[in-house]
Amino acid sequence: MDELARAEFIVMGHVQGVGFRYFVYQNAIMLNLKGYVSNLMNGNVQVVVEGPKDAIEQLRKKLNQGPLHSYVQSIEFTYLDYKNEFDGFSIK
Repeated sequence: MDELARAEFIVMGHVQGVGFRYFVYQNAIMLNLKGYVSNLMNGNVQVVVEGPKDAIEQLRKKLNQGPLHSYVQSIEFTYLDYKNEFDGFSIK
């Protein structure tokens, strides 16, 4: 079985008002990841996910692309200790 992990992404660029959170939600559900995505006050988007490390890496690649009309300038990415904290994936 693949190693379970937790990760936090801070996505910077033109990522609010372009369907970015829904894009993250769709991809996280498809990859069977749990956690949440939320807009931050500074215009960035925060993503916290838990699940298989390979699925998190797949999501990381998707975040770099983003949905149509978004522009991802950069992503801060940190692996954290797995907590098994979430029941599903949500948009906040």
